[in-house]
Amino acid sequence: MFDCFILGAGLGTRLRPLTDVLPKPLVPVGLKPLVTFAFDHLIAEAGADGFLVNTHHLPAAWPVAFPTGEYRGRPVRLVHEPEILETGGGIRNLRDLGLLREDRTLLVYNGDIFTDLPLAPALSAHRASGRAVTMILRSHEGPRHIAFDAPTGRVRDIRSRFGEAFPHEHAFTGIYLVEPSFVARIPASTKLSVIPVIVEILREGGEVGGVVADEGMWRDLGSRKEYLAVHRELADDPSRAFPRYGAPDPGWRDWIHPAAEIAPDAALRGSCAVGAGARVGAGAVVESSLVWTDGEVAAGARLAQCVVRTGSVAEGDLRGKDV
Repeated sequence: MFDCFILGAGLGTRLRPLTDVLPKPLVPVGLKPLVTFAFDHLIAEAGADGFLVNTHHLPAAWPVAFPTGEYRGRPVRLVHEPEILETGGGIRNLRDLGLLREDRTLLVYNGDIFTDLPLAPALSAHRASGRAVTMILRSHEGPRHIAFDAPTGRVRDIRSRFGEAFPHEHAFTGIYLVEPSFVARIPASTKLSVIPVIVEILREGGEVGGVVADEGMWRDLGSRKEYLAVHRELADDPSRAFPRYGAPDPGWRDWIHPAAEIAPDAALRGSCAVGAGARVGAGAVVESSLVWTDGEVAAGARLAQCVVRTGSVAEGDLRGKDV
């Protein structure tokens, strides 16, 4: 078994103004909060029996999203950071609060990724290697900052810290496994990324594991462009292959909530989602746009590639706007 930690404390700067009303992991994909896809993934492929999530930006939104403190019968433990600690500091904070079990590996998962890549090969390789940390990598997507040696399964460099001896041909997915010995390396009460800790191990001649997982989808939804693009990709996929591990709710692709109010003569085209309590007025045309819970599209409005946030009203002719 693994302790599962989802990084949810980021400010979501690149996704503003959407993240002015919701933390990035709670932004809906279709009608489901982004983070619930991470939960589903970890339940299906890592046997997760609970989740730790750090919070900072708009922390009051989390209890609203998970009012019972659980997801699919598994506890969701929110760990608030009054001052954001970054990835490494957030991990160490869990240890200092006594939330990590010493007999378990910690599986860390960035809260802004949307993926169904296979976890099992990395879990097995990490167990067998005895290494303190194993990074899950991709070879055909994302910024390629990782030098990886496939025959040994070792990460050799990150962002050319050690010169140009190794080609940097892989991207870091934001999912990784760490042992208590790795967590102990992180200074207490320090705002610190996990990357300097990994680099320190490499500098000392230690081993950092890597596993390439190119199957399935992997997207970083940190930007508006990627956020809208993943909706188009899902809507245009006739095979409905995502998620490859099997969706617990087969109706999750129904993106028009039964409690939405849509005028009979309104038109929805392309990859649209309309949340609970949302309203689309008479004669409105909504194309490849997202209307969040309690958002409104005014009568006669024309939207294309827009996002209407909770409590906002979209009026007039809008293209590529967030309201």
